[in-house]
Amino acid sequence: MINLGQKFPEFSKQATVSTAPGKEFKTVTNKDHISKKRWMVMFWYPKDFTFVCPTEIIDFNDKFKEFESRNCDVIGASTDTEFSHLGWMTSHPGLKELQFPLLADTSKSLGEDLGILEDGEKIAYRATFIVDPNGTVKWICANDLSVGRNVDEVVRVLDALQSGKLTPCGWKKGDKTLN
Repeated sequence: MINLGQKFPEFSKQATVSTAPGKEFKTVTNKDHISKKRWMVMFWYPKDFTFVCPTEIIDFNDKFKEFESRNCDVIGASTDTEFSHLGWMTSHPGLKELQFPLLADTSKSLGEDLGILEDGEKIAYRATFIVDPNGTVKWICANDLSVGRNVDEVVRVLDALQSGKLTPCGWKKGDKTLN
């Protein structure tokens, strides 16, 4: 797996951004957040049309304004196609109005560069990356396929990283930092 302090790999991938006809897809790159001097959270999930994955995607969407207020782009990603993403978004009530792109890593090249693909079917583990505005990986969390992540923890860690201070265990925005 890629390490903390390394540059996030370069990528240019198709993503599903909307269910509106004619506005479904766009190209997303690693330079998008850098050019805007924004943070990026990229979270990977195993597959479309599964059971745990939509719970996480919906929670990221529910907290989208929290990421926006922290100058942070959110990108969901899997090895499914952009057409699979669109079909899932169209058919699942909780995914119809996503506010962030679902990246299609159909070649699995980005997943391989990140080192997050499981050995068998080569689907992605539930990996989350926080990347600073310079493109440097600042936080990584990876779960087994069956275990959903905690989006509140992603927000908490983003706050801690953006504080630029030493933060104790369980620290939340507004708490005292360490000297």
